[in-house]
Amino acid sequence: MTRDVNWPFSPGRSINIVNTEGVYLYTDDGQRLLDAAGGAIVVNVGHGLARVADRVAEATLQTTYVVPPWLTPGRERLANTLTDDWLPQRLSRIHMTSGGSEAVESAIKIALQYHAARGDHARTRILGREISYHGTTLVTMAAGGHEGRKKGFTHALKQSFDTYPKAPTPYPLRCPLGSHHPDAGAHYIDATRAVFEAVGAQTIAAFVAEPITGSSGGAIVPPDGYWEGIRALCDEFGVLLIMDEVMTGFGRTGLPFGYQHWDIEPDILVSGKGLAGGYAPLGGVFTREDIGQALDDGGMNVMFHTFGAHPAACAAAAEVLTIMSEDGLVERARTLGEKLERRLNDAFSNHPYVAEVRGRGLLQAIELVEDRDTLEPFAAERNITNRVVGAGLKRGVFFYGGGTGVVRDIVCMGPPFIITEAEIDFMVDTLSAAVDQGTGG
Repeated sequence: MTRDVNWPFSPGRSINIVNTEGVYLYTDDGQRLLDAAGGAIVVNVGHGLARVADRVAEATLQTTYVVPPWLTPGRERLANTLTDDWLPQRLSRIHMTSGGSEAVESAIKIALQYHAARGDHARTRILGREISYHGTTLVTMAAGGHEGRKKGFTHALKQSFDTYPKAPTPYPLRCPLGSHHPDAGAHYIDATRAVFEAVGAQTIAAFVAEPITGSSGGAIVPPDGYWEGIRALCDEFGVLLIMDEVMTGFGRTGLPFGYQHWDIEPDILVSGKGLAGGYAPLGGVFTREDIGQALDDGGMNVMFHTFGAHPAACAAAAEVLTIMSEDGLVERARTLGEKLERRLNDAFSNHPYVAEVRGRGLLQAIELVEDRDTLEPFAAERNITNRVVGAGLKRGVFFYGGGTGVVRDIVCMGPPFIITEAEIDFMVDTLSAAVDQGTGG
C-alpha cells in the first residue's frame, strides 16, 4: 500500500514540484506554473542553469565540508566577486551564514559586540519597525513586526518587547496625515525620533529595517526624504543602521542594493535569497572596516554557524553573481520592473478592490481592500489573499501572498530576472482574472 508522504510539518496543501526550468515550475501531474514569485522572492538568474550546478558539483567533490573560517576556492572566488563587483568600498568585512535569519541575527550580534568593544554596555536595544520581517529565530522574530509569525511565541517574547522596541513603518498609502501626503517623510522621521527619545537613544545599539518593506507589507516604498532622515537620526544618536536586504539585495529592485535608491549607506548590510539565486542556502553580513576592527581590538570574534559559508554554496553564489554581471540582469530587472509596474497600473488603476500598485524593479505588489476610498480591508475570515493565489495557480501562475496578519491581502511578485515581456503580460492578465475571482464572493 502506498503511504502519503508526511509533508509539510503543518497540514495544508502541498504542491509536488518535480522539475524547474527558466521561469517555470513543473508539477507531478504535468502542470506548468509561471514562477511569478521567484519561489519566495529568491530566484534571479532563473531555474536549472547547468553552469551553476556544475560549480556546485565541482566544489562538492573538491571541498565537501570545510570549517567556515578557513579558505576554499569557492569562498575565495565569492569574496573577490563581492568586493570587486558588488559591495561598496566602505563595507569591507564579510561574514557568511547559511540563510537570511542567521544573517540578520549575526548582524544584531555584531552591533551589540561593537558597542561593548568600545566600552558602551548600555546599548542593548535593537530598534525595529512595526511592519517588518527579519527571520524565524527568536531574536529576529522579536526584532521584526510580523505578528502572524509570532503566534504561539508572544508569551515567550514578552520580555523582549522592551529590548526590541518598534518605530512606525513608513506606509505612504496609509499615512496618518493622508494617503501619499507630501509631508509623509517628515512625519515618519519625527515618529521615529520620538521612539528614540522615549526608550532612550543611549540604550539603542542598532536600527534594523528593510530599505523597501518586503512581503510583510508588500513592497512598500518609503516616502521622499525618509531614509536620509533616518540615516541622520542614527548618526545623531550613535546608532548603527542595519539594512536588511535579504529580499531586496542583489538586483531585485533594479539596483545592486535597495538602499541605493537613496543617497545613504548602511553601517551593516545583510543579504540572502538572491545572493545565491536559490541554488544553495546562503546569507551574508557586510560591515564597515572600523566595526570589524573594534571587535578585533576587543578580543571578540563573530561565531560561525556550522554550515555558514558552505563551500558549494559559495561556489554557487560566485557563479550566480558572475552571470548577473555578464548578462546585465540588474539593469534588466530595472527595465522589466518598469514594464511590470506599468502593466499592473493599467490593469488595476480603476479596480474597485485594489488600493494601489507599488514596488521597485522586479519586486512589485498590489494591496487588496474592500473599499478603496476608505481603505477598509476585507474581513480576515474571507481569506482573500489565499483565494487570489489559488485562482492564479489554477491558471498557471504562482504569486506570493504577503502581509502580517494585521496587514493583509497583499499579493507580491518577484519573478526571475530572465522573464520576458510576453511572460509579464501573461502574469498580469492572470493576476487580473485571479483578483476578480478571489474577491468575487
